[in-house]
Amino acid sequence: MGCKTPFQQNSITIKNNGNDSLFTIAFGSCDNQKIKNELWLAIDQNNPSVWIWGGDNIYSDTEDMKVLNDNYQIQKQDPEYLKFIQNKIIMGTWDDHDYGANDGGEEYPLKRESQQLFLDFIGTSKNALERKRDGVYTSKIITIDNNKVKIIVLDSRFFRTALTKATDSTKRFQPNDFGQGTLLGSDQWKWLENELQTSDANFNIIVSSIQFLSNKHGFETWGNFPHEVEKLEKMIVSTKAKGTIMISGDRHISTFSSKIIDSLPYPLVDFTSSGLTHTYKGFSGEENPYQKGEVVKDINFGLLKFDFKNNKVIMEIRGIDNKLMQQFIQIYPAN
Repeated sequence: MGCKTPFQQNSITIKNNGNDSLFTIAFGSCDNQKIKNELWLAIDQNNPSVWIWGGDNIYSDTEDMKVLNDNYQIQKQDPEYLKFIQNKIIMGTWDDHDYGANDGGEEYPLKRESQQLFLDFIGTSKNALERKRDGVYTSKIITIDNNKVKIIVLDSRFFRTALTKATDSTKRFQPNDFGQGTLLGSDQWKWLENELQTSDANFNIIVSSIQFLSNKHGFETWGNFPHEVEKLEKMIVSTKAKGTIMISGDRHISTFSSKIIDSLPYPLVDFTSSGLTHTYKGFSGEENPYQKGEVVKDINFGLLKFDFKNNKVIMEIRGIDNKLMQQFIQIYPAN
């Protein structure tokens, strides 16, 4: 279709547009391939160097791999998307509806076949490590004018054990008994610890398809596995990973959450951006002790703008016509 192949190496050096310009990452989630995505041009107006799919990149709850592949092709052959991805670094994870089963986890019988179709969609090379191991987790280091951003993509589907049904009829799930079950599985946890331990990046962006901090709404969240939340928070502290930011999707609403964690020299932010083609229009509020600003329920995308000179990240939720709907700015300790 005349589209240049997106970058896929695990370590990339790029030039920014001058010392005073901001390095920009764009991301989004919940894109129904049968609904026209009206945001590609608006996202591109921000000149992002990286696009991150945050999950539910298509909607295809199925055990028929031909159906799943056909739905990926609808998304992948969208002319506006093809134009958008030219000369950009493309990364991403999956969530339940592109994984193949609503709220699905380790029990999904075709997860390995689905994994290969996801990797095809994201542009992963045929000889990449991700093709040979279970799960779609991966990482990439981007060097910009002697500054580094590391993007760490998690897989919260392949290894996730059973969720606990809520006894509260107004909610779908509730936290497991402390210490029970896993989101990431042992191999991915070991990999993640190494990725954080060895990182010398100014900023570490952890991509999770489901929210990390917001934990009271009764849908899928890291909060359904409290011991896994505690484990990651302690890991971020113990590895001394600089400027760690969580980004997430799934919810069909967008918001900023921020938490003070003992011994972490900066607040941990979870920036949720969802959805690209459809949202939870009937949203009327929910409990979130970490929420900052207002919840956005119009179609939207997220931006991370890195100001390396001032150790600052400008986080923005934008929508149709590139309209700014919410902004959150976090300053990090000097490196």
